Amino acid sequence: MGQHHNHEHHHHHQVEGKNLLFSIILNIVITVAQVVGGILSGSLALLSDALHNFSDVLSLVFSYVAHKLAKREASVNQTFGYKRAELIAAFVNAMTLIIVALFLVYGAVERFFNPEPIKSGLVIWLSIIGIVANGLSVLLLKNDADKNLNMKSAYLHLFTDMLASVAVLVGGLLMKYFQWFWVDSVLTLAIAIYLLVVGFDLLKDSTKMLMLFTPTHIDINEIIEEVHKIPGTDKLHHIHVWHLNDDELHLEAHLDCSEDIKMSEFNEILHKIEHVLFDKFQINHINIQPEYNREEASKDFIVQD
Repeated sequence: MGQHHNHEHHHHHQVEGKNLLFSIILNIVITVAQVVGGILSGSLALLSDALHNFSDVLSLVFSYVAHKLAKREASVNQTFGYKRAELIAAFVNAMTLIIVALFLVYGAVERFFNPEPIKSGLVIWLSIIGIVANGLSVLLLKNDADKNLNMKSAYLHLFTDMLASVAVLVGGLLMKYFQWFWVDSVLTLAIAIYLLVVGFDLLKDSTKMLMLFTPTHIDINEIIEEVHKIPGTDKLHHIHVWHLNDDELHLEAHLDCSEDIKMSEFNEILHKIEHVLFDKFQINHINIQPEYNREEASKDFIVQD
């Protein structure tokens, strides 16, 4: 069986865990301040933002731990190491976004029918602190979020926090100058709806990776077509393509050779396949089983083993 890893072309994005740690500290401070402020002011929007921040603290801690675990080397008992830990973290973070959103919907509806006077001045100042602190955290994680699903989940938590704080600030100003206390409930509901949207999107992406689904940008038929152009190949079958994590895209398959060749000749074919799969599809780990004239060889490209 031929197995190649295209390391010479593949460069891992070095995620900055220290940025995540700094964001955790910031969010702990924000959460404590908003809980106290929400209780003193009577603002549900501020308390809901504090609850969201608290869920972020837990999610960020989980993301940080997963990030550290993912760097551990493989062993005989964990042959892939902990590389999928960050996918699990992204999945859990997506679930917490959705759960928090549903809780906020319930609270917003209840408060809408039973509005209460709110100390808007405290709400305004605490929301400004939330905007500054979360905005700084968002800037710290922006680059990592583009390269790593786990960091993207942390980034989305912080970004929605920043938007929530902006909404709370607007609500505080409207309550202060117009006494529109119902705005508190409306803003809480808007924050919740946004959380549901980004939460479901992240949940969908992380679930697909955990289930080893074929990545959306990969066309199996196109892979087959490109491999079959290489001299010496007959048919590629038993194909599986999946993400091990954000950095590693794997392919395993059986390859029927057109002739009964030596292993050294197969290695040349494998080398060509490796470059084609990486250059055209960014697949950096391939594992191909060579076959020749096997009577039981499958006639289908995709086979459930």
